[in-house]
Amino acid sequence: MRVYTVESDPAVVEQAAALPGEVLNVYLEMRALLEVSPWCGVSANPGNPKANLLNLTFGRYGLIVYVVLEELRVVYIVRLMWAG
Repeated sequence: MRVYTVESDPAVVEQAAALPGEVLNVYLEMRALLEVSPWCGVSANPGNPKANLLNLTFGRYGLIVYVVLEELRVVYIVRLMWAG
């Protein structure tokens, strides 16, 4: 099994720290999923389904936007959005 390193933009770290406890737990589960299955998200570019910029929803109102750097085995979270 290939394991990827998950890194976050500093703004994402701040946003994650402000999430309510139950939402934070779901977000952390999604981060763990990205370590082993980074291509599970949906391409952010409908015209290029194999693009490495992806979206992953979490909880009822959350969205993670991330880039998969396959050659480095790194997932970089660029945005975290939660409407709650």
